Amino acid sequence: MNIGDPAKPYFLDVDTGSDLSWLQCDAPCQSCNKVPHPWYKPTKNKIVPCAASLCTSLSPNKKCAVPQQCDYQIKYTDKATSLGVLVADNFTLSLRNSSTVRANLTFGCGYDQQVGKNGAVQAATDGLLALGKGSVSLLSQLKQQGITKNVVGHCFSTNGGGFLFFGDDIVPTSRVTWVPMARTTSGNYYSPGSGTLYFDRRSLGVKPMEVVFDSGSTYTYFAAQPYQATVSALKAGLSKSLKEVSDVSLPLCWKGQKVFKSVSEVKNDFKSLFLNFGKNSVMEIPPENYLIVTASL
Repeated sequence: MNIGDPAKPYFLDVDTGSDLSWLQCDAPCQSCNKVPHPWYKPTKNKIVPCAASLCTSLSPNKKCAVPQQCDYQIKYTDKATSLGVLVADNFTLSLRNSSTVRANLTFGCGYDQQVGKNGAVQAATDGLLALGKGSVSLLSQLKQQGITKNVVGHCFSTNGGGFLFFGDDIVPTSRVTWVPMARTTSGNYYSPGSGTLYFDRRSLGVKPMEVVFDSGSTYTYFAAQPYQATVSALKAGLSKSLKEVSDVSLPLCWKGQKVFKSVSEVKNDFKSLFLNFGKNSVMEIPPENYLIVTASL
């Protein structure tokens, strides 16, 4: 995304499971990752005060140690952390009609990033693009300013490329199924509600499960019952050319008659999973989205 004045490019991880976007920040930096672009450097007039509404919504019970700035600290599930202050700056966005708009949006200026036990690391991105449902997420801010509707979509390929859009004007009328997001007890995650699990379009016989979408998570997780039902269905429909073997990092692994270089080589030996959310809203999970090739064998 292009941020600042003048606008400078930054690579961001897309995370629908969190609310606060942030950039590696020279404020000055205490512990920052090595990133593709120079660290974002804020000026004093960009810093968001502690009394600002977005600061309050981020931490409702927060006490202002320094009234002139809004401090934040985020801890992620993988134990990574980001510490910094909130800033507001211009984001240059391209509209469908080929024009551009500059939106002044609030995000985190992260001057202390810790990743696991090693602290800072070499990173492929400059920060995080948070698209959760909270009021501080960029999507919510764009809606609040009347720039776009509260709609987001993305489709990225494992081979690179894809698209990300805000608002509903760019959504094609065909090959898209609209599903309203349900109220969920799982924080600000997006959830279409309860989904029934199918394998090869046949029900696995487990009760519907609440599903949440999180683009920031690497893996898909099932509870014990649907997981075991999926494993049983996989084994029952397995091609005879594949042999089950043990792997140090995976609970299930199969070996073919030749070395597989990519998932595309074995997708014909497996069937798709489906999640049915009712009213003809079906999400397909093809084999290449639930299988990986391991090099440990």
